[in-house]
Amino acid sequence: MKKQWKKIGMFVTAATVTITMLTGCARNNGNEAFEMEHGQSDLEYVQSKGTLVVGITDFAPMDYRDGEEWTGFDAKLAEAFAESIGVTAELVEIDWDKKTELLEKGTIDCIWNGMTMTEELQEIISCSEPYLSNAQVVVLRSSEMEQYNTEEACQHLLFAVEAGSTGESLLKEKKYRYTAYSTQMEALESVREKKADATVIDIIMAAYYTGDGQEFDDLGFDISLNDEKICIGFRKDSDLTEKVNEFLKASYEDGTISSLAERYGIVNAVLK
Repeated sequence: MKKQWKKIGMFVTAATVTITMLTGCARNNGNEAFEMEHGQSDLEYVQSKGTLVVGITDFAPMDYRDGEEWTGFDAKLAEAFAESIGVTAELVEIDWDKKTELLEKGTIDCIWNGMTMTEELQEIISCSEPYLSNAQVVVLRSSEMEQYNTEEACQHLLFAVEAGSTGESLLKEKKYRYTAYSTQMEALESVREKKADATVIDIIMAAYYTGDGQEFDDLGFDISLNDEKICIGFRKDSDLTEKVNEFLKASYEDGTISSLAERYGIVNAVLK
């Protein structure tokens, strides 16, 4: 039986933003180039240029386009955090498979996009405290859900999955056959078009897009492969991590997170 979460009727369009790879911890923002000075902390660097460059993907209901503007649970939370440290959030769509590389090069200042916390990730970057729960689920064509209703029944299927995602890591670990795509949206589309039998994506995204009247309401899910926690990523030893942890704690206490979760239909993901 298809799981149903609270849904919101918003028109979502995909957009692509080209990112120029830079060497060193430098970034060109408009006509002015910013470089981290020797001994300058991440917080000082971000405040000196006035922007927090946030790496995201088109991942409703966390980050997605509403007309020309980015919106979503994470988008609004990132904007509120940036405001709390006296800067403006600049949301930039990235290649998710290169997220840590972009962070290390200084092309972005953080990764804030429903990112799953893993031991491997924590070795590479500085992760915030978890702020939401999540899971990876198997998404199938609704007409085939009864046939493939257990993980064992799905093990010989051909999967589509986003490159660099937790879903891909799980499929590798289980030695399942799969084709990697640039985005989770492409993976979903490949299942609908029967280029693949199933995909593994975040339950937050699966619940949003497979709901009644949504773009992929002919797909469904009922198999969860794991339980996860979501975090925000910064450069190793960044003082922004402590700042965002303080912000997240305050946002839980003052109701900001609960309010945004209600607005974007992810109440079930809020930590208890």
